[in-house]
Amino acid sequence: MAGRDEATLTDLTLLGNQNTKYVYEYNPDILESVDNMHVGRDYFVKFNCPEFTSLCPMTGQPDFATMYISFVPDKKLVESKALKLYLFSFRNHGDFHEDCVNIIMNDLIKLIEPRYIEVWGKFTPRGGLSIDPYCNYGKPETKYEQMAEHRLMNHDMYPEKIDNR
Repeated sequence: MAGRDEATLTDLTLLGNQNTKYVYEYNPDILESVDNMHVGRDYFVKFNCPEFTSLCPMTGQPDFATMYISFVPDKKLVESKALKLYLFSFRNHGDFHEDCVNIIMNDLIKLIEPRYIEVWGKFTPRGGLSIDPYCNYGKPETKYEQMAEHRLMNHDMYPEKIDNR
């Protein structure tokens, strides 16, 4: 079993960097990718970010969420430290919950061109109401497009079994 060698990681600027700078405004340029060493296999990569924060575009009040990102990679993976800093960049970004999950998904599609991806934001209640937007994407004209349709149509069928608060 072969591991990664340093030559495959030379383009990364954040991993191992001890002088990390946190960006407080939305910035997709923070995202970095690495090669998928297992292109011949379908598998899920799942990230859970329980400290996602953005701002309501109308009131400027903070919104808090757990952001769930799951994808089946193709040739690239998102580098986790870069993803963490990218998600942190939403801290002062004003957008509705639905927009945040779609922006995150679109940026990751652009970066890594996954076979399949889904993003689910489980926002904590504000004013007695929680909003949990979900979006997904499957590579067109592949089995992943059908997978995306199936998962969307069957998403969250038993919400009482989901405890995120």
